[in-house]
Amino acid sequence: MEKTLLENAYDPQHFREAGCRLVHRLADHLSAAQGGFGKVLEYREPREALAFWEEYLRNGTNDSFAGDVLERITRVHHPKYMGHQVAPPLPLASLMALLGGTLNNGMAVYEMGMAPTAMERIVTDWLCRKVGYSDRARGFLTSGGTLANLTALLSARRNRARHDIWNEGYSGGLAILVSEAAHYCVDRAARIMGLGTDGVLKVPVREDFSMDTSLLPQMYRDATSRGLEVFALVGSAPCTATGTHDDLRAQAEFCREKNLWFHVDGAHGGAAVCSEKYRHILSGIDGADSVVIDGHKMMGMPVITTALLFREGADSYTTFSQEAEYLLTETPEEDWYNGAKRTFECTKLTSALSWYAVLHQYGEGIFGAYLDRQYDLAREFARMLDGRERWELFAHPQSNILCFRWVPAGVPEEALDNLNARMRQLVLEQGQFYLVQTRLQGRYYLRTTLMNPFTEPKDLESLVDHLEALGHRVMKESAP
Repeated sequence: MEKTLLENAYDPQHFREAGCRLVHRLADHLSAAQGGFGKVLEYREPREALAFWEEYLRNGTNDSFAGDVLERITRVHHPKYMGHQVAPPLPLASLMALLGGTLNNGMAVYEMGMAPTAMERIVTDWLCRKVGYSDRARGFLTSGGTLANLTALLSARRNRARHDIWNEGYSGGLAILVSEAAHYCVDRAARIMGLGTDGVLKVPVREDFSMDTSLLPQMYRDATSRGLEVFALVGSAPCTATGTHDDLRAQAEFCREKNLWFHVDGAHGGAAVCSEKYRHILSGIDGADSVVIDGHKMMGMPVITTALLFREGADSYTTFSQEAEYLLTETPEEDWYNGAKRTFECTKLTSALSWYAVLHQYGEGIFGAYLDRQYDLAREFARMLDGRERWELFAHPQSNILCFRWVPAGVPEEALDNLNARMRQLVLEQGQFYLVQTRLQGRYYLRTTLMNPFTEPKDLESLVDHLEALGHRVMKESAP
């Protein structure tokens, strides 16, 4: 009897055959990318990409799909990928993402995600210990740093604000203190919460873009004199643009004095709690009421997975209080296993499988080894740029993020932005390397985030040579 469309779509043998082909194709992709073969990306304009995939939907063949995708993506496993803060995921972690996607257990309540729920408790308890929290601490995994930071600020408001806004509504007057250089998602979270412009008190930064904590007492006094109730302070570990860290210890002490909730956005650099060599950069993080750490940045996880950790685990249960009797029931013991009580999400990814499998197979040392290598590499790159003429660092790196620009002789300051911007655009179009850009103190800088464990100093030397050659080309083309 001929199978129906649904029967064919769910056929286990088809899945076995297609899965084997895909895994073999991906293994070849990893081998080539990690070996540095080919380009990092083949840049196409958005309109061209849209047209290709519209046509593919009509006339593309199933056999060519994976190959066509691989030709049209940015290869994060390539040693010359030096762009955004996304890790080349550990292959084991990627396989666990496939396992979770196939099983599709939503994890809203315990019986829908029994194994990953228990794994999530083990992983987050381990992370809490690495931060320096006591056994009272608890955490959970959620979908990205943006959602985790929003959840943390909702917890802060619930635990520090004088009124129960979650149940009674918001009538204004609340505020948070945050670095003016903090990730934009913190400002966005505050505005989602209704704080508005007046409720986001942006603390000026020092020259290296770390928060100037000496200004906190006066800013707090000014806010209270205007009738604002400051309930939280957010520290950056690190600032996304420059990779520089706030003074977490000073921030923690200030929060204790004022009874403020102290939240650390450690989405990128929080993984340094796993490093003996670089943990000191996070001195004071154990004084935070909540901490965010992205797994897909410095812990080798597939996107998108983030740990949100609470120093006092009980605080995580008070964030969302509402009736959902068909899902959630009251229990006499700690109800850590029904995740929907503590997370913004109801259905969520079973990302704990990836964290747990890597921790089980390789041990916690793999996380420190990865972070140490990438942070060391950034420092070597800084020394390299210091030793070459006409290259300017914005600041020496505290993480694996480095901002720099080319300042050739005879080029006026007002022309340097356009020169470096054009160099970066040519890098993107040629595809031999991938790096990004940022604007700091009104100036345009090239920016690398050294995420790839296969990037070597020779690749960085090659990048600088490539940039200089492009720079000379731009100058020649623009000469009168």
